[in-house]
Amino acid sequence: MKAKQIFEHKNPANSEANDVLNKKNANSQRLKKQLLNDAAHESKNPIYFNPEISWLDFNERVYAASKNKLYPILERIRFLGISANNLDEFYMVRLGRLYKTLIHNEHEKSIDGIEIHQLIPLVKSRVMEQLAHQGHEWRNLRRELRSYDVDIISPKELSDIDKKWLEEYFITNIFPVLTPMAIDPSHPVPLIPSQGISVVVQLQDRDQMSPVYAFIPLPMSLDRFIKLPGEKTRYIFIEQVITLFLNKLFSNHIILAEGLFRILRNAEMSVNHSTSDLRVDFEEALSQRLHGDVIQLAVNARMPEHLRLYVMEQFDANPNDMLVIDGVLGINDIQQLVSIYGKKQLLFPAFSPRTPQRIRNNNDDIFESIRIKDILVHHPYESFDVILMLLKQAAKDKSVISIKQTLYRTGDNSPIVAALIDAAKAGKSVTALVEIKARFDEEMNIKWTKDLEQAGVHVVYGIVGIKTHAKLCLVVRKESTGLKTYTHFSTGNYNANTARIYTDLSLLTANPKLCYEAACIFNYMTGYSRIDKLDNIAVAPFNLRKNLLELIDKEIDFAKLGKPAVIWAKMNSLTDSTLINALYKASNAGVQIFLIIRGMCCLCPGIPGLSENISVKSIVGRFLEHARVFCFGNGDLLPSTEAKVFISSADWMPRNLDFRLELMVSIENQTVHQQILQQIMFSNLNDTANSWKLMPDGTYIPLFNEAESSFDAHEFFIHNTSLSGSGIGPYPVIPHMISMEGGDYYPQINGL
Repeated sequence: MKAKQIFEHKNPANSEANDVLNKKNANSQRLKKQLLNDAAHESKNPIYFNPEISWLDFNERVYAASKNKLYPILERIRFLGISANNLDEFYMVRLGRLYKTLIHNEHEKSIDGIEIHQLIPLVKSRVMEQLAHQGHEWRNLRRELRSYDVDIISPKELSDIDKKWLEEYFITNIFPVLTPMAIDPSHPVPLIPSQGISVVVQLQDRDQMSPVYAFIPLPMSLDRFIKLPGEKTRYIFIEQVITLFLNKLFSNHIILAEGLFRILRNAEMSVNHSTSDLRVDFEEALSQRLHGDVIQLAVNARMPEHLRLYVMEQFDANPNDMLVIDGVLGINDIQQLVSIYGKKQLLFPAFSPRTPQRIRNNNDDIFESIRIKDILVHHPYESFDVILMLLKQAAKDKSVISIKQTLYRTGDNSPIVAALIDAAKAGKSVTALVEIKARFDEEMNIKWTKDLEQAGVHVVYGIVGIKTHAKLCLVVRKESTGLKTYTHFSTGNYNANTARIYTDLSLLTANPKLCYEAACIFNYMTGYSRIDKLDNIAVAPFNLRKNLLELIDKEIDFAKLGKPAVIWAKMNSLTDSTLINALYKASNAGVQIFLIIRGMCCLCPGIPGLSENISVKSIVGRFLEHARVFCFGNGDLLPSTEAKVFISSADWMPRNLDFRLELMVSIENQTVHQQILQQIMFSNLNDTANSWKLMPDGTYIPLFNEAESSFDAHEFFIHNTSLSGSGIGPYPVIPHMISMEGGDYYPQINGL
């Protein structure tokens, strides 16, 4: 009774959640505006947007892609699943961090002045709103799928023949892997992993009076969808099949009540450096994460209230962290439908990533191609195989004597790791800096360290207290003129899987200055060698922020002298108050600032007297924008050969600038310089098909219109070759660029 009282009287947020989740036509814009106004009212720093709210705004843009009628329906389902998965990660990581902060200091404030204890309910309300939207859109997509002869059916739609077939399927393919777990003094509550779905059952033994309870965790290795036989394409959720045949699991009991639940655990991980082996410390921390506190308990709406309370008690969940879902639990798993069904006509048209023409002209000799001139590889439009080619050729080339490589998120069955192992077995000196502290990839990275060490690779785990996020590879080759170094700098991870869907930049260079500075950075990472002032590379946490501030100040000086002053910057997130203040100062001085920020943005654009010269847009489309590019006019309009252009691994966030090893690399080669400014950045600035503009009040408005033609940067790059890696062939002209030769400059940037 006590738990019930807690649930009823101390859980107003939960009842509010139920109302929101059950309200199909909720006015999301009104609620969003109200929440933003509440945040601004509480804030003592209204010149900044809240990062958590901004993150949820980004996820709302991802969710909006699932409603875009111009996208194929399976891609829309994928976007919906991604937005749901994002929300899970938000709960486990960002909200989990807020909970831990609340324990130590409930009055700690975020950048906009909101205290943590005020922020948490605000954030959770937004999460519940998004959950409601996701459930509603899934129902819409299910209806639309029927027009393509694909039906996701419910148990009540099953015929007797269907049930007979499913019963046989259950006994053969599901029953053997299910493990019903009774809950009593000799059977403790089982460990249910984060994002795991389970069935809870209340049973009555035929020979006893008191009821008993059992949990049935759904094995995460099983697909969520089961395809039914017949001429029509029909699927049913696996949990519905399991509940349909519960009597097969509990033949000696009467089933009194049952329901589905799903938990999320706090993924914030504390590493105690109690041993001299960082890998051992992380293995212990990973074990602790498996038992993290439950921070979300989602139950299906038909679960009786007494059963909800029982589950809540067993997992020691806070009543305010329980959500009642009228629909599918774990909606992120609907992405499985894309791969299971996968009809090509219902997906984006396939394309083959290109190999830069210069490499093909040189018979795929990567070293000869780089010696001629720097190459910028633009992923995913240009193949990640180019990077694999560098390492595979280095592993086999008898002239190569040394390879040094950073590894952050490499993915499963990494061809990069395989190439490093081959190189070590071939007698090369191979060093790999494996950053274990890559959230949710720690276990995989620990595995790679063992495989690499076993092959003879010298493995370094990074620098204590600093996460190594830099993307860097260095190959030393003995040539007729002496030792020559080839270096790869990247804005993205050495991950062949994500390279197919993330837009990133890879710079391949034999420039002696850049290669020397890359070697200095490796010496610091492996041996704490001092990093002297570098001329072409800025390094966080040492001088990256300082260099950026100096570059912004130079643009301010140009503006004061009456010269053109322009900044173009592209990144994933902007939350660093020092850099935001510098941009505000630059705006007031007359610097024209155009920002492309995919995710979180705490800067408020377009406010008179503060940021009227700053425009911000977010691109959310077929590919995940991931590259970081910073361009400064240097006394001229952009694009210009005089501009200062950089690629980087770092977003403008305190964690990147203060607590991570990050790189910002100056682009000196004029062809690469031109490609980044005139092709990549200008196309992104002019994109309207995938773009959202950030308004002064914190809302985002789409720049696309289904009824009008618009410029799609993603489609442009799919169909046009890049400049730096091209052979003979015309340089593609971007729409709108031709008009820059005359007339007013700034209006040519669409929507901004």
